Amino acid sequence: MNARPRIGVLALQGDFREHIASLTELGADVVPLRRPEEIDALDGVVIPGGESSVMDKLSRTFGVAEPLSAAIRDGLPAYGTCAGMIMLSARIAAGIPGQQTLGVLDTTVRRNAFGSQNDSFETDIPMPALGEAPVHAVFIRAPVVEQHGDGVEVLGALADGQVVAVQQGTVLASAFHPEVAGEDRFHRRFLDLVRSA
Repeated sequence: MNARPRIGVLALQGDFREHIASLTELGADVVPLRRPEEIDALDGVVIPGGESSVMDKLSRTFGVAEPLSAAIRDGLPAYGTCAGMIMLSARIAAGIPGQQTLGVLDTTVRRNAFGSQNDSFETDIPMPALGEAPVHAVFIRAPVVEQHGDGVEVLGALADGQVVAVQQGTVLASAFHPEVAGEDRFHRRFLDLVRSA
Protein backbone atom coordinates (compact mmCIF):
# COMPACT_ATOMS: atom_id res chain seq x y z
CA MET A 1 0.00 0.00 0.00
CA ASN A 2 1.24 3.52 -0.76
CA ALA A 3 1.79 6.14 1.94
CA ARG A 4 -1.74 7.45 1.38
CA PRO A 5 -4.20 4.63 2.02
CA ARG A 6 -7.13 4.60 -0.41
CA ILE A 7 -10.36 4.74 1.56
CA GLY A 8 -13.84 4.39 0.11
CA VAL A 9 -16.74 6.11 1.88
CA LEU A 10 -20.08 4.50 0.99
CA ALA A 11 -21.78 7.43 -0.71
CA LEU A 12 -25.30 6.23 -1.46
CA GLN A 13 -26.99 8.22 1.33
CA GLY A 14 -26.12 9.95 4.60
CA ASP A 15 -23.27 12.17 5.83
CA PHE A 16 -20.52 10.74 3.61
CA ARG A 17 -19.09 14.22 2.77
CA GLU A 18 -18.09 14.81 6.41
CA HIS A 19 -16.19 11.50 6.52
CA ILE A 20 -14.48 12.28 3.23
CA ALA A 21 -13.35 15.65 4.67
CA SER A 22 -12.16 14.10 7.99
CA LEU A 23 -10.15 11.34 6.32
CA THR A 24 -8.67 13.63 3.65
CA GLU A 25 -7.47 15.94 6.42
CA LEU A 26 -5.68 12.96 8.01
CA GLY A 27 -3.79 12.26 4.78
CA ALA A 28 -5.85 9.48 3.22
CA ASP A 29 -6.76 9.28 -0.47
CA VAL A 30 -10.56 9.21 -0.15
CA VAL A 31 -13.10 8.30 -2.82
CA PRO A 32 -16.90 8.01 -2.78
CA LEU A 33 -17.93 4.33 -3.09
CA ARG A 34 -21.05 3.71 -5.17
CA ARG A 35 -20.33 0.70 -7.41
CA PRO A 36 -19.18 -2.86 -6.66
CA GLU A 37 -16.24 -2.67 -9.09
CA GLU A 38 -14.71 0.15 -6.97
CA ILE A 39 -14.25 -2.10 -3.90
CA ASP A 40 -11.14 -3.99 -5.11
CA ALA A 41 -9.07 -0.79 -5.29
CA LEU A 42 -9.73 0.11 -1.63
CA ASP A 43 -7.53 -0.31 1.46
CA GLY A 44 -10.47 0.40 3.81
CA VAL A 45 -14.12 1.44 3.82
CA VAL A 46 -16.26 3.79 5.91
CA ILE A 47 -20.03 3.46 6.20
CA PRO A 48 -21.50 6.79 7.29
CA GLY A 49 -24.50 7.78 9.34
CA GLY A 50 -27.82 8.28 7.60
CA GLU A 51 -30.95 6.14 7.38
CA SER A 52 -29.93 2.49 7.73
CA SER A 53 -32.99 1.04 6.00
CA VAL A 54 -32.53 3.32 2.95
CA MET A 55 -28.78 2.60 2.89
CA ASP A 56 -29.52 -1.14 3.00
CA LYS A 57 -31.98 -0.91 0.07
CA LEU A 58 -29.66 1.27 -2.03
CA SER A 59 -26.59 -0.87 -1.35
CA ARG A 60 -28.49 -3.91 -2.58
CA THR A 61 -30.00 -2.05 -5.56
CA PHE A 62 -26.53 -0.87 -6.65
CA GLY A 63 -25.07 -4.35 -6.08
CA VAL A 64 -22.59 -3.12 -3.46
CA ALA A 65 -23.86 -4.98 -0.36
CA GLU A 66 -22.74 -8.53 -1.16
CA PRO A 67 -19.22 -7.79 -2.49
CA LEU A 68 -18.64 -5.28 0.31
CA SER A 69 -19.65 -7.79 2.98
CA ALA A 70 -17.36 -10.40 1.36
CA ALA A 71 -14.44 -7.94 1.20
CA ILE A 72 -14.82 -7.00 4.90
CA ARG A 73 -15.01 -10.69 5.87
CA ASP A 74 -11.82 -11.14 3.84
CA GLY A 75 -10.06 -8.52 5.95
CA LEU A 76 -10.89 -5.13 4.39
CA PRO A 77 -10.88 -2.76 7.40
CA ALA A 78 -14.22 -1.02 7.96
CA TYR A 79 -15.55 1.76 10.16
CA GLY A 80 -19.26 2.49 10.59
CA THR A 81 -20.90 5.41 12.40
CA CYS A 82 -24.54 5.43 13.55
CA ALA A 83 -26.43 3.88 10.58
CA GLY A 84 -23.03 2.48 9.52
CA MET A 85 -22.86 0.59 12.82
CA ILE A 86 -26.27 -0.93 12.04
CA MET A 87 -25.12 -1.83 8.51
CA LEU A 88 -22.04 -3.66 9.86
CA SER A 89 -23.92 -5.50 12.63
CA ALA A 90 -24.96 -9.14 12.32
CA ARG A 91 -28.37 -8.54 13.92
CA ILE A 92 -30.84 -5.61 14.19
CA ALA A 93 -33.44 -5.02 16.89
CA ALA A 94 -36.35 -2.77 15.80
CA GLY A 95 -35.34 -2.87 12.13
CA ILE A 96 -37.99 -2.31 9.48
CA PRO A 97 -39.48 -5.48 7.91
CA GLY A 98 -37.00 -7.03 5.46
CA GLN A 99 -34.11 -4.82 6.54
CA GLN A 100 -30.74 -6.53 6.01
CA THR A 101 -27.17 -5.81 7.06
CA LEU A 102 -23.65 -6.67 5.91
CA GLY A 103 -23.45 -9.03 8.91
CA VAL A 104 -19.73 -8.62 9.61
CA LEU A 105 -19.79 -7.51 13.26
CA ASP A 106 -20.92 -9.97 15.96
CA THR A 107 -23.40 -7.56 17.56
CA THR A 108 -27.12 -7.01 18.01
CA VAL A 109 -27.80 -3.31 17.48
CA ARG A 110 -31.05 -1.55 18.37
CA ARG A 111 -32.10 1.02 15.79
CA ASN A 112 -33.15 4.53 17.04
CA ALA A 113 -32.40 3.38 20.60
CA PHE A 114 -32.67 6.89 22.04
CA GLY A 115 -35.80 8.02 20.19
CA SER A 116 -36.39 10.57 17.43
CA GLN A 117 -34.29 13.43 16.01
CA ASN A 118 -35.59 15.61 18.89
CA ASP A 119 -33.94 13.26 21.38
CA SER A 120 -30.47 13.85 19.91
CA PHE A 121 -27.83 14.67 22.52
CA GLU A 122 -24.11 15.19 23.10
CA THR A 123 -21.96 13.83 25.92
CA ASP A 124 -18.34 13.13 26.85
CA ILE A 125 -17.43 9.43 27.16
CA PRO A 126 -14.21 8.07 28.68
CA MET A 127 -12.53 5.75 26.15
CA PRO A 128 -9.10 4.79 27.50
CA ALA A 129 -8.24 2.92 24.27
CA LEU A 130 -8.38 6.25 22.42
CA GLY A 131 -6.42 8.30 24.95
CA GLU A 132 -6.76 10.13 28.22
CA ALA A 133 -9.27 12.82 27.17
CA PRO A 134 -12.89 11.67 26.93
CA VAL A 135 -14.49 11.46 23.49
CA HIS A 136 -17.09 14.13 22.74
CA ALA A 137 -19.93 12.12 21.21
CA VAL A 138 -22.84 13.47 19.16
CA PHE A 139 -25.85 11.11 19.09
CA ILE A 140 -28.46 11.68 16.35
CA ARG A 141 -31.26 9.06 16.25
CA ALA A 142 -28.50 6.72 17.34
CA PRO A 143 -28.40 2.96 17.78
CA VAL A 144 -27.00 1.08 20.77
CA VAL A 145 -25.25 -2.31 21.01
CA GLU A 146 -27.56 -4.61 22.98
CA GLN A 147 -25.47 -7.78 22.71
CA HIS A 148 -22.03 -8.66 21.41
CA GLY A 149 -19.92 -11.77 20.98
CA ASP A 150 -16.74 -12.58 22.90
CA GLY A 151 -14.55 -11.37 20.03
CA VAL A 152 -15.98 -7.85 20.24
CA GLU A 153 -14.04 -5.30 22.30
CA VAL A 154 -16.10 -2.55 23.95
CA LEU A 155 -14.34 0.78 23.40
CA GLY A 156 -16.98 3.03 24.94
CA ALA A 157 -20.22 2.94 26.95
CA LEU A 158 -22.53 5.54 28.42
CA ALA A 159 -22.67 6.08 32.18
CA ASP A 160 -25.65 3.67 32.35
CA GLY A 161 -23.60 0.91 30.70
CA GLN A 162 -25.14 1.10 27.21
CA VAL A 163 -22.42 0.14 24.71
CA VAL A 164 -21.86 2.75 21.97
CA ALA A 165 -18.43 1.97 20.47
CA VAL A 166 -16.91 -1.42 19.59
CA GLN A 167 -14.15 -3.09 17.63
CA GLN A 168 -13.86 -6.62 16.30
CA GLY A 169 -10.58 -7.27 14.50
CA THR A 170 -10.38 -4.70 11.72
CA VAL A 171 -14.03 -3.64 12.06
CA LEU A 172 -14.69 -0.50 14.10
CA ALA A 173 -18.11 1.00 14.88
CA SER A 174 -19.56 3.89 16.86
CA ALA A 175 -23.21 4.77 17.54
CA PHE A 176 -22.33 8.48 17.42
CA HIS A 177 -20.83 10.88 14.86
CA PRO A 178 -17.17 11.82 15.53
CA GLU A 179 -17.07 13.48 12.10
CA VAL A 180 -19.72 15.97 13.25
CA ALA A 181 -17.96 16.79 16.55
CA GLY A 182 -14.54 17.37 14.96
CA GLU A 183 -13.28 14.33 16.94
CA ASP A 184 -10.62 12.62 14.81
CA ARG A 185 -9.41 9.79 17.06
CA PHE A 186 -11.78 7.18 15.60
CA HIS A 187 -10.68 8.04 12.08
CA ARG A 188 -7.03 7.89 13.21
CA ARG A 189 -7.61 4.48 14.83
CA PHE A 190 -9.33 3.29 11.65
CA LEU A 191 -6.39 4.47 9.49
CA ASP A 192 -4.00 2.67 11.88
CA LEU A 193 -6.02 -0.53 11.31
CA VAL A 194 -5.80 0.03 7.55
CA ARG A 195 -2.03 0.51 7.69
CA SER A 196 -1.54 -2.61 9.87
CA ALA A 197 -3.77 -4.71 7.62
